[in-house]
Amino acid sequence: MTGAITDVLGIEVGHHTDTRRPTGCSVVIARDGAVAGVDVRGAAPGTRETDLLGPTHTVQQVHAVLLAGGSAFGLDAAGGVMRWLEERGIGLDVGPVRVPIVPAAVLFDLMVGDARIRPDADAGYAACEAARAQAPAEGCVGAGAGAVVGKVFGHARGMKGGIGTASVRVGGVTVGALVACNALGDVVDPDTGAVIAGARSADGRRMIDTRRALLAGEPPIPILAGTNTTIGVIATDATLTKVQATRLAQGAHDGLARAINPVHTVADGDTLFALATGRVASHPGMMVLATMAAEAVAKATVRAVLAAQSLNENGLHFPAARDLRTPKG
Repeated sequence: MTGAITDVLGIEVGHHTDTRRPTGCSVVIARDGAVAGVDVRGAAPGTRETDLLGPTHTVQQVHAVLLAGGSAFGLDAAGGVMRWLEERGIGLDVGPVRVPIVPAAVLFDLMVGDARIRPDADAGYAACEAARAQAPAEGCVGAGAGAVVGKVFGHARGMKGGIGTASVRVGGVTVGALVACNALGDVVDPDTGAVIAGARSADGRRMIDTRRALLAGEPPIPILAGTNTTIGVIATDATLTKVQATRLAQGAHDGLARAINPVHTVADGDTLFALATGRVASHPGMMVLATMAAEAVAKATVRAVLAAQSLNENGLHFPAARDLRTPKG
């Protein structure tokens, strides 16, 4: 069992998947608030409320994090999350009202189906309505519904991405991750480097190894910045400061580097948030926590493509990892 981010006490996850085209959003809720940090490594991010997560900034806790498809349009879904939380009296007390703090990140899925359909405030609200403390669905749901990976040599040669989750427990502390993988690069086995899902050969029948192909001189196609991205949330029940939460988000990117190649490119907006619910007073130290976070992120990224299903849209076919075998050699 790989576990799930909801193994962390105080965390709930909900998905909303649009039935009109492959897109959607996913929300991670911390009703009692969570100390948070963020680290953006991709060169083309689409985010909201990331500045306030800086260790020197005043706000100490957030109440939810939104992951969404729809590119920058999908940031609208955070408004629905705020509305749902406000209705339940959840948020930062500023006197006359409580203001829910909801950072968000989006991925680009506008190439599949009608690009005029994307997550909005109602979608964010629906994701909150679906939120539970049980292990969430994986694969082609929520923010992973329209995700595609392995597009270095053309979108049409890619494979289906998705959303995945995993958790790691050490010494009474749990770290979990939820990752929506829409990477430009391949998803690889973190232990062997073998390609699990990624760019396919020109005839579409087998996977190639993007790293090896690039090093052998095969040129990538011109890639529009921001049309790829892996986004995710790491959560722990440990008690952390904002500085420590930021360091946890930074360390978690090691997991992306193990599971995606190439990663953090000029065309990706790779962004990871970290949440600490503080349900456990002590923890084994930041080095161990960062190692746990990287492991959970790597596992969740792999799960995102292993749980995905093939997609046929706009005359394009995106097979899932289960449909193709990794080439030998």
